[in-house]
Amino acid sequence: MKKKILFISIIFAGVAFCPQVYADKSSLEGFGMEDAVINVANTSGKAVVSISTEHIARIRDYGVYNNSFAGSPFSEDEFFRRFFSDFFGEVPEREFKQIGLGSGVIINPDGYILTNEHVVASADKIVVTLADGRAFKGEVKGTDSRLDLAVIKINARNLPFGLLGDSDALKVGQWAVAIGNPYAFAMENPEPTVSVGVISALHRSLGSALAQGRDYGNLIQTDAAINPGNSGGPLVSLRGEIVGINTAIFSTTGGYQGIGFAIPINNAKRIISQLIAGKRIAHGWLGMVVQGLNEQLVQYFGLADARGVLVIQVLQGSPAEACGLKAGDIIRQIDNIVISNAREFLNAIDRLEAGHRVKIIVIRNSQQSGLEAIVGIRPDEAEAAKPQQPKSAAGGSWRGMMVAQANEGVFVVRVVPGSPADAAGVSSGDLLLEINKQPVANLIDYKNAVTGLKGNCLVRTNRGYFLLRD
Repeated sequence: MKKKILFISIIFAGVAFCPQVYADKSSLEGFGMEDAVINVANTSGKAVVSISTEHIARIRDYGVYNNSFAGSPFSEDEFFRRFFSDFFGEVPEREFKQIGLGSGVIINPDGYILTNEHVVASADKIVVTLADGRAFKGEVKGTDSRLDLAVIKINARNLPFGLLGDSDALKVGQWAVAIGNPYAFAMENPEPTVSVGVISALHRSLGSALAQGRDYGNLIQTDAAINPGNSGGPLVSLRGEIVGINTAIFSTTGGYQGIGFAIPINNAKRIISQLIAGKRIAHGWLGMVVQGLNEQLVQYFGLADARGVLVIQVLQGSPAEACGLKAGDIIRQIDNIVISNAREFLNAIDRLEAGHRVKIIVIRNSQQSGLEAIVGIRPDEAEAAKPQQPKSAAGGSWRGMMVAQANEGVFVVRVVPGSPADAAGVSSGDLLLEINKQPVANLIDYKNAVTGLKGNCLVRTNRGYFLLRD
């Protein structure tokens, strides 16, 4: 039976809110659920904007020579481009206009608008349409692709604007309102649309494969309908406070299926002033890879509980290396923040400013100690991992792992179903780094490490630590 493939769609849409209406909790006194939603729609909706973008893409038109060649896999190949240039002259380019739609929320009466970075990325032209039908040229003031946030500016004053709430105070089950306005430029009635639901979950992650370099690791999940075109607009509480910026839907069909995601508004509050000023956002970085602790690892390291994170790898030249952190260290605390899991650790680091001196409490060889590191600036892009091709197999298997030598070390090429390696979570493609704290750089190291090895053993891979039982 074939597995159904699930897709996550990043969708454009608009939601915005004018918070002045609910300046305090007493504003909701006497309001029923229906009245509260109506009030949010009638007031906060005035701050919702539609954002339409244009991008001119230039593509070589090989069709002037042979229509069957245009659009083929070779049409953008550098070798074939030179071949055509040598024999036929430089290939002409055609321009194609790409249109994008999204939403945003006015956060300042002077025309500053918060939206997603992916809504305005690569835009050559931005048009912002207000809920009252007026249209303005938009200018990008600042962007942060990691958090997927951007601020654009229109030349207008005395605009209705939204109040930024506190996403850290959100609770699962709390009512939420999503307001979108992606088609205001084309509708006779430019007022936004409203959907209502609850906060379904907090601290959700889309995973690195779907995030595509963005920090989608602390999202708000809601069942308030977030339809195509709603990216960039906020998610709002019944008090009219913006608690998130709608970003994505989870879908097997491309349409709404009750699972939407929003960026917590507190992520935006930390950087809005820098975005308005056009400054580069410097995210905190220590330069290490960590994992959470499970029951097996807690027992292996002799810990009292599963609090903290286990360091898998320390990057060369990083602040983590400079302060003396090592693979196998268990981090329990960052400054005054007690670390319970990997998510809390990553959030704590990302909130630190570059240059900040931070104290790290670690457990190493069952002893607790303190280290000090100076937080660095996260690099713009992580170096892309190069695909590894096995050169020679080791032959046989050990605890269900079959391995091979590749350019950068020993890779697992197959895991026997039901074996100790399979039960521990080791997967084909994993890079072996250590076996029982013995470095594994090649097949000789691997054979030396496993020969005669009995009892439970700790294997470190590029994905983390795994306890293989005898």
